[in-house]
Amino acid sequence: MSAPLVVPLPGLRLVSEANAHEHWRVRSKRAKHQRAVCAAAIGAAIRAGKWTLPLRVTIVRIAPRALDSDNAVGSAKHARDGIADALAAIGLRDDRDARVTWHVEQERGAPKTYGVRITLESVSE
Repeated sequence: MSAPLVVPLPGLRLVSEANAHEHWRVRSKRAKHQRAVCAAAIGAAIRAGKWTLPLRVTIVRIAPRALDSDNAVGSAKHARDGIADALAAIGLRDDRDARVTWHVEQERGAPKTYGVRITLESVSE
């Protein structure tokens, strides 16, 4: 597939997991939610298209304030796991599979506006 697939997820809030000092149950609930939302969104698109590995996956965190680079990557962990779950339908073993390159970026959003944008692009070997 030549055209990239762009999946916006408005309202999904990625937070710095390293700096979130909260009860384990709150953290666990957020992780399950992020993973499920991303898996469902990408899974529907994967089933509709003719995607094959290798792929480039870009996760864009949209928030009023940026995180530093290592916290940005950490904030996208559960989203990445959900995307990897969905990509299992086309043969991805797990998110360590070298056939997928992962990138995390950030964009500044309006005050109190959060979201995520996932982009899948085919990569020629």
